[in-house]
Amino acid sequence: MHLTREEETIYKGELGATKQKAMEILVSLGDIYGADSLIPVESAQISGVSYKTIGDAGLEWISDLDARVKVPSMLNPAGMDREKWKDMGIPAKFAEKQEEILRVYERLGITLGCTCTPYYTNPPKFGGHLAWAESSAVAYVNSVLGARTNREGGPSALAAALIGKTPCYGLHLNENRSPDVLIQVRGNLKDSDYGALGYMVGEMLRDKIPLFELGSIPTYDELKALGAAMAASGAVALYHVEGITPESKNFDRPIERISLELDDIKEIYEKGSGPDIIALGCPHCSTDELKHISRLLSGRSVTTDLWICTSRWIKEQNPDLVRAIEKSGAKIICDTCMVVSPASERFEKMMVNSGKALKYVPSLCGVEAIFANTKDCIEAACD
Repeated sequence: MHLTREEETIYKGELGATKQKAMEILVSLGDIYGADSLIPVESAQISGVSYKTIGDAGLEWISDLDARVKVPSMLNPAGMDREKWKDMGIPAKFAEKQEEILRVYERLGITLGCTCTPYYTNPPKFGGHLAWAESSAVAYVNSVLGARTNREGGPSALAAALIGKTPCYGLHLNENRSPDVLIQVRGNLKDSDYGALGYMVGEMLRDKIPLFELGSIPTYDELKALGAAMAASGAVALYHVEGITPESKNFDRPIERISLELDDIKEIYEKGSGPDIIALGCPHCSTDELKHISRLLSGRSVTTDLWICTSRWIKEQNPDLVRAIEKSGAKIICDTCMVVSPASERFEKMMVNSGKALKYVPSLCGVEAIFANTKDCIEAACD
C-alpha cells in the first residue's frame, strides 16, 4: 500500500509509539484487503466500550495509548447507565471498571456519547468517508444517508480516529456498492415487521448487498430496524430500497431475485409468553419512537420491568416525553443497552421488538428472547 511521506513518518514511529501502533493496524488492514492508499475520514465511531465486552485485557490495551484523536470520534454503548447503574443492579466493581474505560477514552479526546445511533447528533453528509464500528450504525449511514464506511472492528476504528484516515477499500469504492440480490416483498409491512424482515434476509444473504422492492413506505426508524437486524443475523453493511434510499437508482437491478410474502416474515414472531422483562431501544430509540411508546403507555401502569434504551442526548432533548414514560413505571436507560450490559443476564426471558436484539440477547446474554411488535411489548409490560 502506498504511503505518503507523513504516513511513512508515523509508520516508522517518529511521532510516537501510539500513532505507530495505529498506523500499523491500518496498513495491515489495507494490505489484507488490497487497498492502494489511505483516505481521510470525517469521523470515527468506536466499539469495544462495555467492560462486559473488552474486560481487563481491553482496558489494559487502551490504557497504554498516548495520543489524541484527529477527527470527531464517538463511543458505542457502555455496560451501564452512568447515572442509574445501581438501579440496574450493576455491581460496584463493574461500575468502577466501566468508568475507568470511559476515562481512558475521554483522555484520547473521544466524545462519551455512548450510543449506537450517533447519526442523530453527528449526521454524516452524503458521500462522506467514515470509520465506524457499530454494525447497525454502519448499515444506516451507508444505506439511508449515503455516507461510506466499512464495518470496522473496535481497534481499526480507534486506529482511524488517531490517524484521521482509513484504508480505501470495500464500501469506500463505487464499484463495491452495487446490489447483489433483489428482494421483492409483498404485503404492507409496519413497525417490527422491518426488523423481522431484516432478521430473515441477513441470515439468507450474509454479507451480500440487497436491493429491496417493498410494497410499503418505511419510516427512518423502520429503515434503522431493517439494517440493524440484517447486520446482526448476517453481516450486511449496505442495502438499497427502491425509491427510498439515495443510491437506489444508481445501479441496475440484480439478476438474482428472492420473493417474500408477509406471512413468511410473520414466522419470526414468537408466540411465547411470560417475559420477566421487556426491552425496547435496540438500536437506541429516536424521538419519534419515544413519542410512539409514550402514546401507548398513556394512562397505563407497568407491571413487568420495561426498559427503554436511548441516547442521553435524545433523553435530554425530550424531558416531557421522559416524564410521561416514566410516570407509567417504565425506565428510560441511557449509555447502554440490553445486549452489552450485564444487567440483562439476571433475567430469564426478554421480550423485544428488535431483530438485532432477537439475535444477540440469547447468544451474548444467555437469555431467551421473544420477538413482538411495539404495541404487543407494551401490552405485555402492562398486563
